[in-house]
Amino acid sequence: MSIRPIRIDRCICSKVPFRELKEIALTEEVCSLEELQQIREFGVNCQLCHPYVRRMLEDGTVVFNEVLR
Repeated sequence: MSIRPIRIDRCICSKVPFRELKEIALTEEVCSLEELQQIREFGVNCQLCHPYVRRMLEDGTVVFNEVLR
């Protein structure tokens, strides 16, 4: 049995893909998680996506294979 790598590509609680958030951030010239949340709701429950969205805003990554904290 082989172990499948993890693939984190969306907000779990609101099911919003990071690629969608990236498009919004680029279009609206958003630089922070809080500004992005004012445009599109995500990460309000568990907030597990916050480190991924911050990284996405920094370097454009929309698919992650590691757990960020």
